Amino acid sequence: MQKSPLDILKQYFNHDAFRPLQEEIIQAVLEKNDALALLPTGGGKSLCFQVPALAMEGMCLVISPLIALMKDQVEHLRKKGITAFSIYSGMSRNEVIHTLRTASESNCKFLYVSPERLETNLFKEYLPAFYINLIAVDEAHCISQWGYDFRPPYLRIAALREELPGVPILALTASATKEVQLDICEKLKFRQPKIFKQSFERPNLSYSVFEVEIKINKIKEILQNVAGSSIVYCKSRRNTKEISDLLRMYSIQSDYYHAGLSNDERNAKQEAWKKNELRVIVCTNAFGMGIDKPDVRTVIHADLTDCLENYYQEAGRAGRDGKKAYAVLLFDKKEIINLRSLPDQHFPHLQEIRLVYQSIMNYLQVASGTGEGKYYDFDIADFIKKFKLDGPLVVHVLRALEQEGLLSFNEQVFIPSKMQFTTNKEILYDFEKNNPALEPLIKTLLRTYAGIFDQLVPIQEKNIAFLMYQKPTETVENLKRLHAFGIIQYVPQKDNPQIYFMQNRVKAEDLRIDMTGYKKRKEQYRKRIENLIEYVGLDLLCRSQFIANYFSDAEAKPCGVCDNCIKLKNIHLTQEEFEQIQQRILHAIGSGIVEPKALLQELASTNKQKLWKVINHLQAENKFTLGKAGLVELL
Repeated sequence: MQKSPLDILKQYFNHDAFRPLQEEIIQAVLEKNDALALLPTGGGKSLCFQVPALAMEGMCLVISPLIALMKDQVEHLRKKGITAFSIYSGMSRNEVIHTLRTASESNCKFLYVSPERLETNLFKEYLPAFYINLIAVDEAHCISQWGYDFRPPYLRIAALREELPGVPILALTASATKEVQLDICEKLKFRQPKIFKQSFERPNLSYSVFEVEIKINKIKEILQNVAGSSIVYCKSRRNTKEISDLLRMYSIQSDYYHAGLSNDERNAKQEAWKKNELRVIVCTNAFGMGIDKPDVRTVIHADLTDCLENYYQEAGRAGRDGKKAYAVLLFDKKEIINLRSLPDQHFPHLQEIRLVYQSIMNYLQVASGTGEGKYYDFDIADFIKKFKLDGPLVVHVLRALEQEGLLSFNEQVFIPSKMQFTTNKEILYDFEKNNPALEPLIKTLLRTYAGIFDQLVPIQEKNIAFLMYQKPTETVENLKRLHAFGIIQYVPQKDNPQIYFMQNRVKAEDLRIDMTGYKKRKEQYRKRIENLIEYVGLDLLCRSQFIANYFSDAEAKPCGVCDNCIKLKNIHLTQEEFEQIQQRILHAIGSGIVEPKALLQELASTNKQKLWKVINHLQAENKFTLGKAGLVELL
């Protein structure tokens, strides 16, 4: 007898009830409908595909660009006794074959795959062996060229429809404008799509913006006034360390985090913060994806982000437990000027792209017509120094090359340590007798890892050291000794930045860019910046409502807790004044004046703060709605 979604929720995830919209999304999937789910950060997106996949026979194919998140979810599912595997950047061909074969021959329920892997012949070869019941596309906004995080491999996901006819697709994202929502449905070839949107309102989250000259003073003031766990976002890696060090000087427990740290360092800092051993994590936007810490009380942005999508996601990591939390954005006037200059920086000229591309090929020593499907270590700092190039230019050219589907640069590729015995068992036995000090390590390896004679197997030095009651450094040294003796092949872990070639190298003069799409993406980026600047400069309009309207949530009401709503609350308004202003608004709208700026101009003689207070009140009473286009409409 098939279990109900609620039974599965209770059995595997230990929840007694679904969150808003989860049950409706799950039911749509069970009815084989294509669906787009917009759920805020921390809104429980993963359950929307995990529950229905467990309710059906077969396996769910999960497509995600986030390696850390894939690993985390696979680990959590396995702890619950659910078979799950992942295939991601950095895995060798043998590892991929082994994973695909194991998944096809087992009762695998979830296979997590990075979008680039879908295009490989190896994946296509194994695809018919899987009985796939659902395709879940996480971070679905990446499929839209007009979104803020476009990734070309996502465009090829629709090709799965030809291989898997009748299999529904569930696309999930935390933030997408109306244009991006429609683009997702079109690019994934949805058939009669169902779109589920949770409200973008966060009634427990208070948004505020402060213009400050010395940011550390304001950060310290906020942290001293609001107790509890906090995230401080910065633009640069250098700033993360500087601010963290200053906070420590003020006796505020903090540490810094960015993509330039080793995998072990990042994990250790992240875990310390999650366990509340650290109060504050000062970080770049490399931190936060997939982290579900409910008790974050403040998220402070020490620098302006370049779009509301990023800001909403990052700010939304505060107050997931439903208790009062604060999202604070700090800025100075120079940042506004710098923001407006970003489109020209982020979208370099074709000549600059060709120059950097040629330099990368020379640095990596990749010959024309080669490279496709290969990874190369890429020390970007060393590259910039040797070729005397501008750092930001290199970063933006890499992004442009990625969006053209030529290559990708990943600072967080993690390739675990691997090992394989390279001798037969007879020689190994003789070696153990002659080298008794290394015998315990050999025995531990044989007991711990299956298939270690047949192929390179991922190993964990810390785990081996724990089993042998010794320090990890001692274990590593002994593994190196076995490698030197020719007994094993030992490949230490890598977490160096990597460049992955999606296509063979071409001559720089033959490099082509789709300039039509390139220019439109630049214009969309400019618009996103202007929307962010408008948010920063809001005077009396509710910040929460502005964000909701940006994401086409026209039903949002003033939150009452952001800095602007609090300002309005403190404005005294008599009953007579209220009625007079209300009549003027009604008369203006009756005359056809519905655009906010025109309305304010028409009522210029009325106190602006009092006018906004009346407008907010009338919205709360459902007499007006402030639409995304900026129209105040009488209901």
